[in-house]
Amino acid sequence: MKQLVVLLWAFIGVAFTTQAQKTDSIKKWSIETCFQYAMENNIDINTAKLNQLNAAQDVSLAKGSKIPNLYGTLNNNFLNEKADASNNGKFVNQALSSGNYALNSSLVLWNGNYINKNIQQKDLVAQTNSLLVEQSKNNLVLLITQNYLSILLAKENLKYINDLVATSKSRLKQGQQLYDAGSTAKISVLQLEAQQASDEYLKIQTENTIKQNTLALKQLLQLPTSYAFDVETPADLDVITLVPPLETVQNNAMQNFPEIKIGQMNKDIAQLTISKAKANFLPTLTANAGIGSGYTSILNNAGYASSNYFTQTGNNFYQQIGVTLSVPILTNRTNKTNLEKAKISFKQSDFNFKNTSLVLSQQVELAYINATNAQEAYQAASKQLIAVTESYRILNEEYKLGGINSFDLLQQKNQYVQAIQAFTQSKYTAILQEKIYDFYNGTKIKL
Repeated sequence: MKQLVVLLWAFIGVAFTTQAQKTDSIKKWSIETCFQYAMENNIDINTAKLNQLNAAQDVSLAKGSKIPNLYGTLNNNFLNEKADASNNGKFVNQALSSGNYALNSSLVLWNGNYINKNIQQKDLVAQTNSLLVEQSKNNLVLLITQNYLSILLAKENLKYINDLVATSKSRLKQGQQLYDAGSTAKISVLQLEAQQASDEYLKIQTENTIKQNTLALKQLLQLPTSYAFDVETPADLDVITLVPPLETVQNNAMQNFPEIKIGQMNKDIAQLTISKAKANFLPTLTANAGIGSGYTSILNNAGYASSNYFTQTGNNFYQQIGVTLSVPILTNRTNKTNLEKAKISFKQSDFNFKNTSLVLSQQVELAYINATNAQEAYQAASKQLIAVTESYRILNEEYKLGGINSFDLLQQKNQYVQAIQAFTQSKYTAILQEKIYDFYNGTKIKL
């Protein structure tokens, strides 16, 4: 039996050592590391980058319209038929072989400046796709910041709760000793037991919150579920009380955020669509050129050619050059409809741009309100915590001296717990809102 107990404790020791080593092996990520990994590996961002590459190919294709094309054609035919080859009324089997070879090229000389407008439009689309990548990055940065700070909030709460659990155990032990000595009633011990159980439950809830928030951040970073992940707690994380003026931040956001640039470019793209639609009403002048040759050979029953291949291809060699003027006269209202639709699209892009500007301005204003309100709440929670902490300290001393009962102490402790939670929540809310507001101002998020 003794050997079994020794083996059991040895197993438990190994298990705890293994768990400790596993915990120590978890690499803790800073928020900058999270940003860098997300920028490189996030699927949405990489998809936006691929769209950007596709748009760049469209620009190259549009520029290709300014250079001549060149097509080569080659065909060869064989024919077997009965024919009066000698014009003597006698039909005989006859095999023929014929071929044609040609190179043709064309170049648009003028088409109402359609090609140049198309190149400008495709280039703007490419720039828009580049800005969409930046927009995706901005959205991801804000989401990562929110999730990262949620984990830090839960971890800081856990520190206080661990202290509360330790205090509850100590108080229960003290209460049990007083009860055993006949100095207190059983109800006091039961109240202390209930409080310890409540603190233990709160600890479990907080630990679960940390796990859930960590999982949410892993999902946001698109890390494998098997990856051991944790966040790094900054050494110094304080609330900054200085809030930049709203008008300044709004102006900076309008100048720097990709949404505004995208909206303006979409207007320019729509304007170029109108120009292209107008170009379709104008004539198109195209230059074309070509060279080619051909031959026809008659094979008789003996199987040899009746004419020389190289002689024919040399004699049949031709060169051609010319211009073609294409004038749209009646197009079944296609050009007219396309122009009207382009004008409608421009008006819609103008509405979208105004709405985007308004939404961004409102987002900055909301961030300003949230930041100022969060700072005021943090200051109030700080004052409350100082007062409640001092009151709790005094009641603890009175309890030790027997001046108050356990119920009064527990009531004050609940206020203390609530004050700590309110302070911690307000602290991280203020930090988050401050970072978001500064982000609109053009400041990179750092912790």
